[in-house]
Amino acid sequence: MAVNALSEPLGAPQPQRKTGLLGGSFDPVHLTHIALARQALETLGLDGVDLIPAANPWQRAPLAAAPGHRLAMLALAVRKEPALHVNPIEIQRSGPTYTIDTLRALPKGPQYVWILGSDQLERFCSWHQWETLLEYVELAVAARPGSAVQPPAAVQRQLEHLGKPLHTLPLPPSTVSATTIRERLGRGESTQGLLDEAVAAYIQAHGLYGSHKTHHFKNTYPLKT
Repeated sequence: MAVNALSEPLGAPQPQRKTGLLGGSFDPVHLTHIALARQALETLGLDGVDLIPAANPWQRAPLAAAPGHRLAMLALAVRKEPALHVNPIEIQRSGPTYTIDTLRALPKGPQYVWILGSDQLERFCSWHQWETLLEYVELAVAARPGSAVQPPAAVQRQLEHLGKPLHTLPLPPSTVSATTIRERLGRGESTQGLLDEAVAAYIQAHGLYGSHKTHHFKNTYPLKT
């Protein structure tokens, strides 16, 4: 009598889920944000990437768009990306945004990878409780113009102490920034090739960033969490 072999023994441990975390103001979310998330997904073999919009980043000026608008734009930007999700944890928590608080609040179990640009890596030692933060995540860094993909010496020592790698993402450096996009919108200039078309339509419909309000926009893409 033939016996059907099981592909895995009963009770075999399941592989640990690997989740990328991409934080930022997303004010607004642009195509380079999505390209960075996709690159991390592919390069590191992640199961998914959470895009985490900040509530009130303590190291920068107040944000231009309200949290609800930034969440809506993110939902539009990932609508065709099944492995990308919007995580509103920091906006729901409100108050000053500290990454360490976010990491402590995330579900236990997955292996987390924090995705950042080399310009952020250069300033990593200014992050609140950065040494402890590295106990929760691995880092994956993409090059940004004007900064090298090289951690500060203190960060390198801490990574070595924890036995953690520094992943590099082969994404060509991009000069695109949310600041530049806001300035272009304020001057009435085109953002073609910089924004997802649905995000651009949402901005125009709501008159965000000094753009000329056009028509009512019905958002049919709820948050993917």
